[in-house]
Amino acid sequence: MADDTLTASVSALLDEHARVQEELSDPAVHADAGRAKKLTRRYAELERVAAAARRFAQLEADHAAAVELAEDDADFAAEASRLSAEMESVEGELKDLLVPSDPDDARDAIIEIKAGEGGDESALFAGDLLRMYQRWIDSRGWSSQILDATHSDLGGYKDVSMAVKAKDEGAYGWVKFEGGVHRVQRVPVTESQGRIHTSAAGVLVFPEVDEPEEIQLDDHDLRIDVYRSSGPGGQSVNTTDSAVRITHLPTGITASCQNEKSQLQNKDAAMRMLRARILARQAEEAAAEAADIRRSQVRTVDRSERIRTYNFPENRITDHRTGYKAYNLDHVLAGDLDPVIGSCREADKAARLDALGD
Repeated sequence: MADDTLTASVSALLDEHARVQEELSDPAVHADAGRAKKLTRRYAELERVAAAARRFAQLEADHAAAVELAEDDADFAAEASRLSAEMESVEGELKDLLVPSDPDDARDAIIEIKAGEGGDESALFAGDLLRMYQRWIDSRGWSSQILDATHSDLGGYKDVSMAVKAKDEGAYGWVKFEGGVHRVQRVPVTESQGRIHTSAAGVLVFPEVDEPEEIQLDDHDLRIDVYRSSGPGGQSVNTTDSAVRITHLPTGITASCQNEKSQLQNKDAAMRMLRARILARQAEEAAAEAADIRRSQVRTVDRSERIRTYNFPENRITDHRTGYKAYNLDHVLAGDLDPVIGSCREADKAARLDALGD
């Protein structure tokens, strides 16, 4: 590789790749599920670098042989030229892989969707967003689990929380770009005159804690309240106080769950959400202390602070951060989200590359 800095960086990562591979071969490591999970994720990241480095080394050897043979046979000159172009392509891939990533990207994620402006129509749209994410997650071979949900009268959601797990890559590195306010323009089912209304739903995304021990919570710092679960329209769905709300007193962060019939199950789900929120708060504080610029999520559900617009009359989807626009909203709602989120990932990568040059 022509770039000494690139060569040194790749070499360091290949050394780490070998160390992680050796650790994963140790049965004792797998006795600690949290450590094994982190190492497996890191290995998957490093394997992409190692695979590209192996391709480059093979191309380099083939190129050298073609150049030598071209001295006696002109036909090999074209082959040398082709291999040189392929080497440049793989070298560019390696540079992209070396762009620093968010350390939380490799984690699983929790998505929260909250109805905002628009009343029942906003709650229905929150339901549309949930189904869109579920279909997209299914299309990628990932898995999802509803942790908590508060239904609205017309079948939508006042708020809903969902855990997302990926197979060989971090879900958070993809879904984190969904954090913000999503605006919808369409004729509501409650509109008798056919007028187009604008409403909004808010989405919050948190990286999930791998193991409970990662975020240590003292029982004395927690206030746990139990109450009766409610269904659509505020109707009681059972006769016991199974819903749980947990407040982390030092930070004031809260999490609640009423989705399960068991108080214990609701407590476990609420603790998952609480740890994720605390982890996100810690990351924000660390970034602020380092004076780092971190992509912030809109935490108020106001349609003027939108990141994306879903225009049903025009079948148009628009992402206001990247300028992405397409007239296939029906496909997006059916789960074809890769191009939309991909535009955000590319913009983020470009920003990180620019930051490297500063």
